[in-house]
Amino acid sequence: MAEHLTKEAFLAKVFDYEKNNEWKYTGELPSVIDFWAEWCGPCRMVGPIVEELSTEYAGKVNFYKVNVDEEQELAGVFGIRSIPSLLFIPKEGRPKMAVGALPKDAFKEAIEKELEVTL
Repeated sequence: MAEHLTKEAFLAKVFDYEKNNEWKYTGELPSVIDFWAEWCGPCRMVGPIVEELSTEYAGKVNFYKVNVDEEQELAGVFGIRSIPSLLFIPKEGRPKMAVGALPKDAFKEAIEKELEVTL
């Protein structure tokens, strides 16, 4: 199950942007963060896919959700202008952003390519 992140949880589990200017991922596993909102139709299509993938990749990839209405500062830090926006965070290196409702196959492809994780 994807975990909903507050700013405090994000700072602890992903990246403490208040202390670090340079990207420094603090997680144990690669991650995918779904930036979404209740009122967003495409987000409601992506939500169940994120939940399915969080089960399929359990122990290999962490899946998080950030409600942009509740966590506006986090959305601002990443320059989220449209949702859904998905942030793919590898264990090493820079995160990559994908915007829009991706089909499940595209998610899996991005996880393999960007995060170097296979099922």
